[in-house]
Amino acid sequence: MKEKIHPKTHPVCFRDVSTGKNFLTRSTVKSDKTETIDGVEYQVVVRDITMDSHPVYTGEKRFVDSAGRVEKFQNKFRRRRR
Repeated sequence: MKEKIHPKTHPVCFRDVSTGKNFLTRSTVKSDKTETIDGVEYQVVVRDITMDSHPVYTGEKRFVDSAGRVEKFQNKFRRRRR
């Protein structure tokens, strides 16, 4: 590798908010929060969705109630008869 053209990497802990799981790796991303895990200081990056909680990876199916939305819209904008 050529020197001085690659960004510096450091230990990073990506934390999933919904599951609380940590993914330890090296990255160029920076964070103000730090935490020592197994004697190594990691910068902690908090994420809402990771592969531990994303429906595509977990196989969890989520249904959206579109009928309720349509009825709410129709009730809100229907014409009033006099």
